[in-house]
Amino acid sequence: MQQSPHSPQSQSVSASAIESAAQLSNLQQTYAVIPRVRPNTPLLDSIDAPSDLNAFTTTQLITLADELRLFLLYSAGQSGGHFGANLGVVELTIALHYLLDTPQDQIVWDVGHQAYAHKVLTGRREQLGTIRSKDGLTAFPERAESVYDTFGVGHSSTSISAGLGMSLALRYQGRTQTVACIIGDGAMTGGMAFEAMNDAVQQDADLLVILNDNDMSISCSIGGFPRHLAMLWESGYQVDISEAGEPVLRLRPDMQGFDRRKRHKEMRDVPQLEDNLFKAIGFTYFGPFDGHNIPELLRVLSLAKQVSGPVLVHIYTTKGKGFAPAELDPVGYHAISKLPVEDDETNTKAADTSVAKASVDKPALKYSQVFGQFLCDKAAEDDKLLAITPAMEEGSGMIDFARHFPERFFDVAIAEQHAVTLAAGMATQGVKPIVAIYSTFLQRGYDQLIHDVALQNLDVTFAIDRAGLVGEDGATHAGVFDFAFLRCVPNMVIAAPKDENECYHLLNTCYDYEGCTAVRYPRGVGTGATIEQPAQIYKIGEAVVESVLGPNDAAKKLALLVFGTMMTTAQHAAEAIVNDDAELEYQVHVVNMRWVKPLDTGLLEALLAKGITHIATLEEHVITGGAGSAVNEYLLNESAAFKRTRPVIANMGIPDRFIAHGSQSEQLADCGLSVDGVSKQLLQLLS
Repeated sequence: MQQSPHSPQSQSVSASAIESAAQLSNLQQTYAVIPRVRPNTPLLDSIDAPSDLNAFTTTQLITLADELRLFLLYSAGQSGGHFGANLGVVELTIALHYLLDTPQDQIVWDVGHQAYAHKVLTGRREQLGTIRSKDGLTAFPERAESVYDTFGVGHSSTSISAGLGMSLALRYQGRTQTVACIIGDGAMTGGMAFEAMNDAVQQDADLLVILNDNDMSISCSIGGFPRHLAMLWESGYQVDISEAGEPVLRLRPDMQGFDRRKRHKEMRDVPQLEDNLFKAIGFTYFGPFDGHNIPELLRVLSLAKQVSGPVLVHIYTTKGKGFAPAELDPVGYHAISKLPVEDDETNTKAADTSVAKASVDKPALKYSQVFGQFLCDKAAEDDKLLAITPAMEEGSGMIDFARHFPERFFDVAIAEQHAVTLAAGMATQGVKPIVAIYSTFLQRGYDQLIHDVALQNLDVTFAIDRAGLVGEDGATHAGVFDFAFLRCVPNMVIAAPKDENECYHLLNTCYDYEGCTAVRYPRGVGTGATIEQPAQIYKIGEAVVESVLGPNDAAKKLALLVFGTMMTTAQHAAEAIVNDDAELEYQVHVVNMRWVKPLDTGLLEALLAKGITHIATLEEHVITGGAGSAVNEYLLNESAAFKRTRPVIANMGIPDRFIAHGSQSEQLADCGLSVDGVSKQLLQLLS
């Protein structure tokens, strides 16, 4: 690995310095409570840029790790957000910024769940409390936010490809900066990571890959690759690095008193470390090392970054390190909500009242819970149902299904492309697979959806979660393009439920249909609609007129065509414009379109026959290419009645830009999709 000529830490950390500091490596503290008052962090407060670390001793770096971890606990309590992964990379983040001359040297994070410590050390400490809030810091690295954020991320398994691109571009320009890519063992299960590793060897690129192995992604890592990492750890040996940068096999330091506990239920014979996967590909491999031992990290990384060619340093860490509850429950503490405000007696009484009310009122279900309930109900009556998820068992609401039907549950790890084609292969054998996938992640399996599912018209149902705006997770996770990229694909049937009950029955309808279908629903809780039993089968392509407001003899008649969960907003907006000024005499037909493809063209023609003068479409999706565009295309190209009557048309949805993070209500208001915003747009149309 070539060195930056500007790096003040370009020399390796000496073995004697490490030995003198080794006894200090156990100073890291473990906390059990998230502090509500900003902790005293004098060392951390002295850092305004990574270069400030240059003056720190190893002892101070270890103390800094405690301060940084405590500050992250405090900040997460104030703002919420990603939690466990950030605590797990505190020592690694400090070591990297101590050894590298950033931003000239490039640090590339994968996903970004673990980049909060990086943000703190790169001049954003006092802004961290604004993370995920409107106009505050983003939840992930973002190039526009800081020169230290070298690559914007949100989806996993991208860091090695991006880092390789940087390394090759630097080599072409004759520049010698270090490029360090951090990737988790969960993200390494994504095929893109292996594609990049294969190419890095082919290019003989100077690239430092740091594999942060905590046996986790959001959930526990699964499959053959995590098992391989577990066997390397289980062996008790490591490939150490000599002062000359050469691999040296030795017993790991932590093997004293090692209990040989197994990370996986089924452990095969431990292989020789010389035969590990990374070396077989062509990487120079070092590890595994303790990722919480700062002196060890400094020694290993200072030597590894001087080795030429593609190098992989394997470290093992604990997700949630330093916070005892998170160490015990890394899945539950992947992310947390901000702590409730402890206020005066009035607020306490209000909270007590709220709790009492919640115990009486049945809470609204999350849409993921609706999907999980449907899966279990349907699987109990149909043994052909198989369910697939790309590492989103918890998020997609599949925990109960996995427990009750383990032989019919397939978690394929972070491999969206594989998930889609796996379902296609299953469908050729007479079973009925359902792919549970977030809208933003389905983008990664688009080619497979077209060529492997739709082209062959295979019987696969896509349950598309997190559709629409997703609040604090921001633009990287927003599911606002699926109508557009799905409806242009032949053979696709696309449903958009208005509430939980309709979501349940549309899932049932699409599952019953023999062909490729998609049901698209949002993140979070629904409206509180009760799920009616038994499951119904709706007529595909049939919309429903929810209400007609205003007089029949009104001069202006509006058809408000609603796709998905904007129905409540549409009803309130329609009521507002009809009732606020009775003299205007508008009539509004509020229509639950229910289907994006096929459209209910019969209902559109019936509305035109009733003298509709204005048409508005409403969706939580980009306007460009969305469901409203589908309505426009039909009316302009196929409807003789439209050409004759020429009603005025407007499409309401998300504008042609990426929507910044904030609460979902703030995002909707920003797009003009609040009740007030929709009302104003409708009045402008009618005027």
